[in-house]
Amino acid sequence: MTQQAATKRNYVLPIAIMFALFFMIAFVTGLQNPLGVIVKSQFTMSNFQSQLGNLMNFIAYLCMGIPAGMLLQRIGYRKTAIAATAVGFTGVGITFLSGISDNYAVYLAGAFISGFSMCMLNTVVNPMLNTLGGGGNKGNQLIQFGGVFNSTAATLAPVLGGYLIGDIAGARISNADPVLFLAMGIFALAFIVLIFSKIPEPFTLKREDSGEKDSHSAWSFRHFVLGVVCIFIYVGVEVGIPNIMNLFMTDRTAGMGIDTTVAGSVVGTYWLLMLVGRLIGGVFGGKVSSRTMLTAVAAAGTCLILLAIFLPVSNIVRMPVMNSDLSFGLAQVPVNCLFLVLCGLCTSVMWGVIFNLAVEGLGKYTSAASGIFMMMVCGGGILPAVQGAIADSIGFLNSYWLIIAGFAYMLYYALIGSRNVNKDIKTE
Repeated sequence: MTQQAATKRNYVLPIAIMFALFFMIAFVTGLQNPLGVIVKSQFTMSNFQSQLGNLMNFIAYLCMGIPAGMLLQRIGYRKTAIAATAVGFTGVGITFLSGISDNYAVYLAGAFISGFSMCMLNTVVNPMLNTLGGGGNKGNQLIQFGGVFNSTAATLAPVLGGYLIGDIAGARISNADPVLFLAMGIFALAFIVLIFSKIPEPFTLKREDSGEKDSHSAWSFRHFVLGVVCIFIYVGVEVGIPNIMNLFMTDRTAGMGIDTTVAGSVVGTYWLLMLVGRLIGGVFGGKVSSRTMLTAVAAAGTCLILLAIFLPVSNIVRMPVMNSDLSFGLAQVPVNCLFLVLCGLCTSVMWGVIFNLAVEGLGKYTSAASGIFMMMVCGGGILPAVQGAIADSIGFLNSYWLIIAGFAYMLYYALIGSRNVNKDIKTE
């Protein structure tokens, strides 16, 4: 057996660990959905207040993005991952304690601390998978496969949580104890495995004995700066498409008035197609360049949104959904929603390819760049709010012109903005 083959085989365990952490990122984040339903009933909250736990998760990304990148530089990827699993265990544990104490403030604290962990894990997992894959197409391929685990968890978390809620009138946070125990168990197992595992440390900045300060940073690279804007827009587009679609379908003043269970099932199909898209992206990611992949999905997404905007709402199609009595069947929905749902296939691969393009050639600056990227997750809260304001002014479907603008920028980034024009900067 050659040394190269042995080295590749040794990467199997680190890759498996990164996939498991990718799963946990979405699983813990997804728990905020059913927990929001519970706290609304338990503490007699408004809809806005019920979503504060989810908001705390996103605020944690904004607060922890750069510190997480700095942590990577100081202690490396393995130790940062170990710290993240410990923080995640603590955050979920505090959520469990909020069920015992029946305390809403403790619940919010648990959500916020869990968000810290999710940000730290994201900062580790994305560049690690990119590096373990060797960068380029193979790096993108591993990130896409990791996204499959991420999407699987995003689907399972609300399903398990919803099952455990039972009678909403008597629901308590403690109803979710089984999934909280599962999350803590996985975090504990990951912590132990990481302690005894050897994980490569890609491009950690080393302090020079002379104390000389590096004159460059990740911000010195044009394609990275444009990539930061691109990832902010992408997360906003990814979240905005299904969120506004749900409002459009259930809003009676817009003439829809579709049952909320049916509407939720249609929106769920969007996330299911994201899982399918990531699986396809993982299969073909090693054969298709990130630039080509982003160009194709941005162009396709633009076409789908244009169809959704211009086709008459009176055109009806049948989609497989879950009905209010929990039976499955075909429901009539506007054809516009079908094209919005199909956008899930396009947005599914965008995170991986944008990240891959933005950090390509950054070398030792990759860890800091990853932390900056994590801050941009806040786009998932900001842009949908802007789109909602546009919908209030000119209508739901017309608000999707903001999504068109987002896809247009991503297309520009794929074709022009992602090219590294700063190759003269030393990155070793």
